[in-house]
Amino acid sequence: MTALPTTTATAAAEASSNKRSRTPYLLIAPGVIWMLLFLVLPILMMVYVSFWTQTTFKIEPILTTKSWQTFFASDTYLGALWTTVRIWLIVLAATLLVGYPTALFVGLFVRNKTTATALLVLCVIPFWTSFLIRVLAWRPMLGKEGAINIILQHLHIVSQPIDALLFTELSVVIGMTQIYCVFMVGPIAFMLGRIDPSLIEAARDLGAGFGRIFRTIIFPLSLPGVVVGAIFVSVMVLGEFATAAALSGRKVNLLGNIIVTQVGSLKWAFAAVAGVVLTVIMGVVVAALLRLVDLKREL
Repeated sequence: MTALPTTTATAAAEASSNKRSRTPYLLIAPGVIWMLLFLVLPILMMVYVSFWTQTTFKIEPILTTKSWQTFFASDTYLGALWTTVRIWLIVLAATLLVGYPTALFVGLFVRNKTTATALLVLCVIPFWTSFLIRVLAWRPMLGKEGAINIILQHLHIVSQPIDALLFTELSVVIGMTQIYCVFMVGPIAFMLGRIDPSLIEAARDLGAGFGRIFRTIIFPLSLPGVVVGAIFVSVMVLGEFATAAALSGRKVNLLGNIIVTQVGSLKWAFAAVAGVVLTVIMGVVVAALLRLVDLKREL
């Protein structure tokens, strides 16, 4: 008679333990389902469509590699691929060069949290306006009779307006750097703000100069923020098409522009091929950046 309560208590404890063991899976289930439906499945569908047969005005679900062969045999597509990678590397370097000193000032030298937050908000203010307005605002700045040329001429730095500032690859790089620089500043400033000031003070007491402190303490500790910022900038720049179209006068062709053009022409298979190539490049870039630092441990 005394064994029954013990058995019941054991069963209840096992049921409670099983329920607790299922709880984590139930919590992540909505996110997993969402990712499968709206990320994994569309990517798989895009890969599948890239092998369909593309005719002049329609696409048929007959598997073929013709679209892939056309992509890699076309100087236009390969040129757009190389231009995309080149601009991505330039913009990534430019955002790091511009963003890191800004983040260093905000995250390390401004110790008042309210002031630092206000400065970061100032960096975000341009995002309160439309993306298209922010892009097109560069036209009167970079044009032949734009503000930059007028200032340079008044300062007697140049005698004639510089034509290369607008409707060139340079204008695309300038526009993208300004638009996406804040995504580099934010993560780096966050990591710099976590550095214990006593580490820097101890290094100074031991006679280390700022250069050595930066190389041995500041930059290594801020590297996770650099990686996160680089991932943000890389994903957005590699998928760009609007900035290139607006600031280059459609003279700079990126893979994103190829996809938009092919979709507009109802050439879904060609667009899918370009989309798969772009997705693979993004995946390789993100995987390579994540190997630089263990974000799980650092963050």
